[in-house]
Amino acid sequence: MKFSYLLLLLLFAMYLSSCNQQYTPQTGDLLFMDLDCGSFCQAIKKVTYGVNGTKPSHVGMVYINDKKKIYVIEADTKGVVKTPIDSFLKRSLDTKGHPKVFVGRLIKEYSYAIVPAVQRSRAFLGKPYDFAFDINNDCYYCSELLYKAFLDKKGDPLFNLDPMTFDDPDTKTIFPIWEDYFKKLGIPVPEGKPGLNPGSISRSDKIKIVYRFY
Repeated sequence: MKFSYLLLLLLFAMYLSSCNQQYTPQTGDLLFMDLDCGSFCQAIKKVTYGVNGTKPSHVGMVYINDKKKIYVIEADTKGVVKTPIDSFLKRSLDTKGHPKVFVGRLIKEYSYAIVPAVQRSRAFLGKPYDFAFDINNDCYYCSELLYKAFLDKKGDPLFNLDPMTFDDPDTKTIFPIWEDYFKKLGIPVPEGKPGLNPGSISRSDKIKIVYRFY
């Protein structure tokens, strides 16, 4: 078992070294991604303000299982899923082939929240994606998954909700792509409703940025 784990870490290190990178994953790490998904991601990035000027449009959590296999638990359009970390990192690459991902880690004061967060997120596996961005239903978008997984000792979420916006800051009107999106769903645009995005989580004072791949 120890040999297999060391071999896995060696192979992972070799993959990263090809990009001149060094990162040792830890369960509970938050991987913030600058995902390329066309007009939707462009609209998200335009209203996203991440730490140090970043524009992450997706986020997932590292999970290392009993067999030392490394996954990312995330919510994408397929629902809440468990993705091998190498597949996750290769999803969004820059022109040099580096993953457009940076890593956040809970500060020591809140490290107690990691194990319960993993347990909750694993219990969410298979839940549907939250296409409506409704914080009160039993569906999940990427940052909502982390919001409901990471709780403090009182059972309150570690990360904060803010009013969501789907307005283009240049025109002060709803992005046409969002207007069409919610029209097809048959629901009003949830402008001003409570929610959160990867950028706001990345700015949380409860985490520190420990690595950047690009």
